[in-house]
Amino acid sequence: MALPLLKYAPTTQNSRVNALRVGSDEDPKAVSMDKAMDRENQNFVIEAAYRQIFFHAFKVDRDRTLESQLRDGQITVRDFIRSLCLSDTFNRSFYNLNSNYKVARHLVEKLLGRQTHGKSEEIAWSAVLMTRGVRGMVDDILSSQEYLDAFGYDTVPFHRNRVVGSRDLGETPFNITSPRYDAYYRGILGFPQVVYTGTARAFPERSRQRRGGFVEDYLPWVRTLPAMRTSAGTPGNTGMDYMAKVPYRSIGR
Repeated sequence: MALPLLKYAPTTQNSRVNALRVGSDEDPKAVSMDKAMDRENQNFVIEAAYRQIFFHAFKVDRDRTLESQLRDGQITVRDFIRSLCLSDTFNRSFYNLNSNYKVARHLVEKLLGRQTHGKSEEIAWSAVLMTRGVRGMVDDILSSQEYLDAFGYDTVPFHRNRVVGSRDLGETPFNITSPRYDAYYRGILGFPQVVYTGTARAFPERSRQRRGGFVEDYLPWVRTLPAMRTSAGTPGNTGMDYMAKVPYRSIGR
C-alpha cells in the first residue's frame, strides 16, 4: 500500500514569498523550448536538461530518440526531464549508489530548483521512494502545483533564488552540495582524483641570470672581511659569568 506524502512545513517564512531584489549576474536564466526557433537553440535546451539532471552527460548517456522527439514537438521538456530521471543512467550511477534521503534531496533540488525544507521533507519523500520507487516520486514532483507554477511544461528546471537577500554570495550550486556519488562510494572509487596530463612549465634560461640586487652576490665579499675575534690570551664573551653581573636585591632592603 502506497503511503501518501507526509506534511512538512517550510523551514523559513522567506520561502513563502517571492524574493525582492535587484537584477544580478547570479539571477537564474530560464531555458525554455517555446523560445527555441532553430536547431541551435533546441540543442541548447537539450544540453541544459542534461546538465540539470546529470551535471554532465557523456556520449553513452545521451538518448537520441528522446532528443529527436523533443525537437519534433512529440514530447515536452517536462516529459524529457521525466525520462532522464527514470533512465538507466540515473538509476545505475546515482540511485543505486545513494540512500533514499540523498536521492530525495537530490530530486527536490534538481526538479524543484530549491533546497529541501529540512529533514521533515526528506523523510516525507523518502517514504514515497520506499513505497513507490523513483517513478512515483518523479511523477508526484512533476505533477505538483509548485513545479507547474515554476517551470510549466516547456522550461528546464533551474536553481531558483540563487541570490539570497542580505548576503554577499548566493547559495552554493546543487552539484556541489549534492554530488552524484556519496562519500562512501567516493572513497571506494578513489574520488576526488587530480591527474595532471599536461607538460610542466620550464623557466627560460635568461631567468637564471643574475642581474644584481641579490644578497648571494655579496657573499664572496663578506667572506674577505677580517673576522671580529678577540686577541690571544683575552677571554672572550663565552667565558663571562653573566649571573655575577645581575644586581642582587634582598627582600629586607
